Amino acid sequence: MTLTNRDIVELTEWRHKLHRRPEISNEEEKTAKEVVAFLADTEPDKVLTGLGGHGVAAVYDSGKAGPTVLFRSELDALPIEELSGVEHASQVPGKSHMCGHDGHTAILASLGRQFGRERPARGRVVLMFQPAEETGNGAAGVVADPRFSEIAPDFSFSLHNLPGVPFGEARLKAGTVNCASRGMRITLDGKTAHSSMPETGISPMPAVSELMPRLPALGRGTFSDEDFSMVTVTHCAMGEAVFGIAPGHAEVWATLRTRRDERMAELVAAAEALAASIAAAHGLAVRFDYHEIFVASVNAPDAVEHLARALDEEGVSRSEEALPMRASEDFGIFGHSARSAMFFLGAGEKHPSLHNPDYDFPDDLIPIGSRIFMRAARNLLG
Repeated sequence: MTLTNRDIVELTEWRHKLHRRPEISNEEEKTAKEVVAFLADTEPDKVLTGLGGHGVAAVYDSGKAGPTVLFRSELDALPIEELSGVEHASQVPGKSHMCGHDGHTAILASLGRQFGRERPARGRVVLMFQPAEETGNGAAGVVADPRFSEIAPDFSFSLHNLPGVPFGEARLKAGTVNCASRGMRITLDGKTAHSSMPETGISPMPAVSELMPRLPALGRGTFSDEDFSMVTVTHCAMGEAVFGIAPGHAEVWATLRTRRDERMAELVAAAEALAASIAAAHGLAVRFDYHEIFVASVNAPDAVEHLARALDEEGVSRSEEALPMRASEDFGIFGHSARSAMFFLGAGEKHPSLHNPDYDFPDDLIPIGSRIFMRAARNLLG
């Protein structure tokens, strides 16, 4: 099973259509409808919509016993103004597909085209178009949806394009490939005062001054270390933007990052203990809340073997170079219930970086990604 030239043209045009009308995390309603409409002619045996938000799952069932193999892409764009200058640039101010999720979605749609023509010999293929990857709640929402049990996979696979890697080369390894991370918001509450009499209030300023350098100091080890951890202070706000009030409220935001989920629990405990101790020393109340929670993405060895075989049989060069990455990816949660693996496909050594305003997904990766996934599916399902 291969894509025809017409398939490639139509998939590319469709990718451009998605690119022009991006929707950011948790707002992907129209994008999801586009996916359902595009796959309609392939007559999937089951289509689930609204999974974990706006997620779509299309199932191609052989009707015979065998494993369920899930392939996942992402629907969401980013809150970035596009400056690529391409003809199909975003038409939505302040929003754009600067991570290539539109391209990943086109690759998955290409599988629908092919399995629409010929079902697998056994088992099922599930095409999972996932919402809200960028905020970390998309995969978790999909897996937590009660209907996910209807498509519970034995294997889960995904890919991500990767600028800086030679075009069409793959990066793949077993074990951790993306770090766990979470956004931590520390809220400090004291008491405001007139700026001429700050001693009558309780200012969070001294506590903030202590927290800013001591939070990053909680990091441990080098990135090659399994126990690596990192804290990055990303935002701070204190009081009102006026001159007459001494502040009584402050927030410090930080991103916590580790290679292992177990280490993340330790880092959270250490960060909370530090902030609580400093707050108490300055007579402040302290609260914590967490956002954009990503578990570590850990590739299962047997799932990696299937991807490695597919890459080799398709003549795609591969190595473990550049893995693991500090960046996070919410695909990891699929690995909690299935043998899963993700690989990275080179977008070109000089291609603009992900999340840069001049980035655009390379269309020529669509047939390459499609070939790799189809080979993996056929090897597993016949």
